[in-house]
Amino acid sequence: MANSKNRTYHEQTVIDYTLRLRDILKTLPPFAGDFFRAIEPTSSIRTRMNYAYDIRVFFRFLMENNPLYTDYTTEQFTLRDLENLTPVDIEEYMEYLKVYKRDDDELMTNGEKGLARKLSALRSFFGYYYKHQAISNNPMLLVDMPKIHEKAIIRLETDEVAMLLDYVDSCGDQLTGQAKLYYEKTKNRDMAILTLLLGTGIRVSECVGLDINDVDFKNNGIKVTRKGGNEMVVYFGDEVEQALQNYMEKDRKAITPLPGHENALFLSTQRRRMGVQAVENMVKKYARQVTPNKKITPHKLRSTYGTSLYKETGDIYLVADVLGHKDVNTTKKHYAAIDENRRRQAASAVKLREP
Repeated sequence: MANSKNRTYHEQTVIDYTLRLRDILKTLPPFAGDFFRAIEPTSSIRTRMNYAYDIRVFFRFLMENNPLYTDYTTEQFTLRDLENLTPVDIEEYMEYLKVYKRDDDELMTNGEKGLARKLSALRSFFGYYYKHQAISNNPMLLVDMPKIHEKAIIRLETDEVAMLLDYVDSCGDQLTGQAKLYYEKTKNRDMAILTLLLGTGIRVSECVGLDINDVDFKNNGIKVTRKGGNEMVVYFGDEVEQALQNYMEKDRKAITPLPGHENALFLSTQRRRMGVQAVENMVKKYARQVTPNKKITPHKLRSTYGTSLYKETGDIYLVADVLGHKDVNTTKKHYAAIDENRRRQAASAVKLREP
């Protein structure tokens, strides 16, 4: 792998997550390492790290709530302990996950998706040892996964997209003092990011991972590293081109990045590569002024792009490819349902009384 100065954002993220995973594994029972080594070829480092966090919560639950394990340390757990657990133990864990406290006393909650993710991690964990005959009993096979109710997709309408970009263009007129200075300093960068997200549908993690040399104005494309590590070129239109050039030719050229951040496309005011949370906060800051009744995040901008692309092309496979979905069924579920215009037609199609 490249030296620290030449590493890409993706390469550095893999290193950071790998070191973090090793630290988490030290807080799990010794036999857990076998599972994580086994799933390495078929999973991303982010997935393994999230699994490790979730499995750690499970063992802490047992030590805090199960009378058999209140005197245990994590290191004392053996595969025999897994084998002795019952479906009721797992169901009690699911109940616990709805509201519990972390080590730092922060209150954690899980909805349907959070419960399903944590249970999926545990199911894989038990399944590995059961498949390899290290345990003869797998209580996870007798526990149902929580039902997930689909929620309506929140996205911006066409006029709201225009309102958002217009607001970023002109809101400086309403600001004074430090707020105005900060706005002027970040306006072109913020406009480039918002236009890029709305005009390509890339993920926020892909956006902050962009380097300057990932942008190809000759072909109007950006090279992104997708979830799982695959590289792909995503193409952009004239509006994105204009916003990117405006930022890169003016603001970005005028900034001297801190060491280690020389290649980053989008920089913070501290001259470091912007992080995911910084972009999320920026999107929320502008969006709440334009659409206060919609909780808009970078992912909602991705949904906005996906919906617009599907409406324009009707090609669900193109939408899946451009968004980087591995399974087209994921795309179908989100974008190929009856569109809202047809739903609105239904409202006036049935007459209750003749006028």
